[in-house]
Amino acid sequence: MMISAIILAAGNSTRMGGVNKQFLELGGEPVLRRSVEAFLWVQRIDEILVVCRRADWEAVDEILHGLPKVRVVPCGGETRQQSVENALGYVYPLSDTVAIHDGARPLVRPEDIEKTLDAAEKCGGALLGVMTKDTVKRVKDGMVVSTPDRSEIFCAQTPQVFRLADYKAAMQRAKEQQLDFTDDAQLFEKAGLPVAAVIGHYDNIKITTPEDLPAAEAMLALQPQWELPEGWDEDF
Repeated sequence: MMISAIILAAGNSTRMGGVNKQFLELGGEPVLRRSVEAFLWVQRIDEILVVCRRADWEAVDEILHGLPKVRVVPCGGETRQQSVENALGYVYPLSDTVAIHDGARPLVRPEDIEKTLDAAEKCGGALLGVMTKDTVKRVKDGMVVSTPDRSEIFCAQTPQVFRLADYKAAMQRAKEQQLDFTDDAQLFEKAGLPVAAVIGHYDNIKITTPEDLPAAEAMLALQPQWELPEGWDEDF
């Protein structure tokens, strides 16, 4: 199995007041670099494509300079789905699996990436996430409509991993129906393909608004130190 990881860093950071969240420092390192390094610890990933806007290419390339397996591709689209579609054109021809991750999720754990890859290998599609801790309400026009069963509510995170041929076919169907999804797994769901839900950790948050960064700093301090995989080059 050949695996390509696509890490999305092409957002416009409107909820961060225009400050590019990928470049903010977390624990002394840029958010984006931490996200990429988590995937470097997973040895079976063959390549890592970092998708950015053309205007950010030089800055992103500087942040990631020297990291193996990494290619920065300035092909960000207007939407998430378009960015992923553009990135697929750069994937190794022999890849059969794609793992898609938010560049703004720097606290993802390598072991959770591994678990998601394992689940996708078995059923074709898988996403990382956690069960909700809160009671969830459906609201319409400012009024509560219903209360879904909390035991069935899963909060989606990334990475989301798919068999590449199936993912491409699902994306083509979505395009033909003029559908554009904000979540990669929705492509599989819409095509009637199975997606496994892999339980991860609550600290795999997405840096979206200013208050997320200090929260991530606190969570980072509580994370276990990663150990180098057996046989791995200590200099990456």
